[in-house]
Amino acid sequence: MSTPTPPDTPQLAAPVTSWDGLLDRGTEHVQRAFGELVAATRDYAGHSPDLIWGNLQIPAYAQEVLRMVAELHQLPDDSKAGAAERTARARYLGQEGRTYHVLLGEQALLTGIGGPEVMRAQLEHLLTALDTPGLLLGIVPARARLHVYPGDGFGIYDGTRVDFYAHNSCASSSPKRPRPSTAPPYPVTPSSASNSEVTTR
Repeated sequence: MSTPTPPDTPQLAAPVTSWDGLLDRGTEHVQRAFGELVAATRDYAGHSPDLIWGNLQIPAYAQEVLRMVAELHQLPDDSKAGAAERTARARYLGQEGRTYHVLLGEQALLTGIGGPEVMRAQLEHLLTALDTPGLLLGIVPARARLHVYPGDGFGIYDGTRVDFYAHNSCASSSPKRPRPSTAPPYPVTPSSASNSEVTTR
């Protein structure tokens, strides 16, 4: 299992097995591998346009998302076990100086996952999380003028690895030039995201 990387050496553990290959074994396996990646990461930046970011999902929300993933890929439904692995990643938030720069699309707050009760609890959890040390959370309003092509969701891990998330696959890439830890997480942040105290911390 990967171990956390010291702050002064922003290097990432070796890439995990293909996400698609892990998904063939069920959502629990791929979520456990994501957990190892998160544990090894000190500086994360990401964009989730349509869903609440995985590390901030509550169990009921995560289970419903993973149930739909299993249904889409015609896999056995292990969404409860997968959700347990996914929500366990939240324990790294605010720990050991880790930083998380996350942009949600406004649609992520509106996408109906699990019904009104689940969404109410999820949004309340999101508000509580705004006070988490090291977390900078921004919302891109639906009517905001975008200055970069939005594309699908992505995650940048310690500036050395980028994962691109589509509804039916996940691809990984290692940029030729690692992103400095002091660089803005992505160019959309200052001009398109809402940066009031209500929406970002």
